[in-house]
Amino acid sequence: MTVNKILIVEDIDSISEGIKTWVAELFPLADIRATKHCDEAVMKVKRSIAENMPFELIISDLNFKPDFRSSKITDGEALVEEIRKLLPAVKIVIYSIDDKPYKIQNLLLQHNVNAFVAKGRDSHSELNKAIKLIIQNNNTYISPSILSIINSMEQTDIDDEDIEILKLLSKGHTQATISKIFKEAHIYTGSTSSIEKRLNKLKTNFKASNTLHLVVIAKDLGII
Repeated sequence: MTVNKILIVEDIDSISEGIKTWVAELFPLADIRATKHCDEAVMKVKRSIAENMPFELIISDLNFKPDFRSSKITDGEALVEEIRKLLPAVKIVIYSIDDKPYKIQNLLLQHNVNAFVAKGRDSHSELNKAIKLIIQNNNTYISPSILSIINSMEQTDIDDEDIEILKLLSKGHTQATISKIFKEAHIYTGSTSSIEKRLNKLKTNFKASNTLHLVVIAKDLGII
């Protein structure tokens, strides 16, 4: 198992140093770089490609606190999307406290993240295990605590139109204005009655007492 070049994207110094120490135990000869900023991470990736020594493993958080810098990319999900355009085959590990199941599913399915490790008590052993799995066996790794949440959510029937309705509700649109937006977009389920039926189904699925409660739940799960 050999990895020659690694990038760590983490804005808390102590965590970044901890990851670097753990990774160096696995790959003592690797060139390990680190940054606190997503934009700088993209620049480092571009530079590694230009130098014909691209990163082979990237470990990144999802959430970054804003500072005095003006940033184009402010979160790990957008960073992964950009990195995948530049290095489609690079192994990516998300190391985060964020446990929103739909966000994690999107990272795994849409952005082909190789592993999601939850920050916690067993971080060292889990990160070690995840890296070995994705490098040696080309497998995907998800922390057990996160996997159980995702498995429980897979039974929920929700589609892209449901998600769009929830997004519009969260922005303050009424069912009537959502119906108008859908009709203008030629979405066949754009009638007010069909939107109301969808919302009632979602309230039942997510055990929401009302529409506001439904939006709050959707945000907590990372659906919107």
